[in-house]
Amino acid sequence: MPKAKETVLEIDLKALKHNFEYIKSKLKSDTKLLAVIKAFAYGSDASIIANYLQNLNVDYFAVAYVNEGVALRDAGIKTPILVLHPQAVNFKTLIERCLEPSLYNTKILNEFISIATKEQQHNYPVHIKFNTGLNRLGFREDDVDGIISKVKNASAIKVKSIFSHLAASEDLEEKKFTQSQIGSFNKISEKFTEAIDYKPILHLANTSGILNYPEAHLDMVRTGIGLYGFGNSESENTHLKPIATLKSVISQIHHIKKGETVGYNRAYKSERIEKTATIPIGHADGIGRQYGNQKGYVTIHGEKAPIIGNVCMDMIMVNITDINCSEGDEVIIFGKQPDASQFASTANTISYEIITAISQRVKRTFIDN
Repeated sequence: MPKAKETVLEIDLKALKHNFEYIKSKLKSDTKLLAVIKAFAYGSDASIIANYLQNLNVDYFAVAYVNEGVALRDAGIKTPILVLHPQAVNFKTLIERCLEPSLYNTKILNEFISIATKEQQHNYPVHIKFNTGLNRLGFREDDVDGIISKVKNASAIKVKSIFSHLAASEDLEEKKFTQSQIGSFNKISEKFTEAIDYKPILHLANTSGILNYPEAHLDMVRTGIGLYGFGNSESENTHLKPIATLKSVISQIHHIKKGETVGYNRAYKSERIEKTATIPIGHADGIGRQYGNQKGYVTIHGEKAPIIGNVCMDMIMVNITDINCSEGDEVIIFGKQPDASQFASTANTISYEIITAISQRVKRTFIDN
């Protein structure tokens, strides 16, 4: 891989393909796979990632909001796109761009039927979201009869799928709760399917659900973090490859005397003669202040360099006293080793947060060989 000459997020598309194929290997041949590419494809580049996965014949995409789906359509994506959290103000645009809404309560269901009817739609594909324990979005089991009544009386829409979301599928100590969610969803889907004259797609499993609960695979599974290289467990992480490497360079090296301070608020005070490096990345790029004051670290020539002092908007300073390096040398914030999960853990957070936080001002580059 090329050495960095500036701050850059390097995306390895071959790693993405590896992860896609590994997850597919866990499924039956007729189980569909939905790729979640919300939040700029978990902080990478949604258009590039979606086009790559489209060429791998992924069955579905999911985004959080309508504008994310519009951006994918503008990028040439033809694959069906589920919008997980649409707002009524965007329903007309959603229809115009052939996006498919998740309908999660009576208000949003009624509003979509009304707008789809005004737009002279017929059997427009919608997805009904049920809440089986996450308590975030979704209808409850006792709403089934009311939903069916509305759906049967609304020719403008047709239910493409019904789905729910597992709350703790990565935590095997919560196996009993997860199995109760699976049972609840099976009960809901059976009741729903019996009441209509066609079978919608059923989907429940997220990445950890795919890996830990094959009985929850149903007709389709949804994977987000797994595609980007994380399986929410040490054992599964060994089978996946992080696709993103955040790199930078040393802009300047300082020799610090004993008692001198580094950065804003003089947060770091040297206890001896030390050497520091200034790196062009900061909290405006997604490396929050929580990583400062020797909590987080970067690697230079394979050695750890603790982040010292407070993280600045555009820069961090690291201790390189015991590292043989020069101005212009490459710096790894996270990548294969340490990966984003390991880097995030130094601030008591998770891989999801750090990878989705990387600013859009950070240049993206792509490797496909």
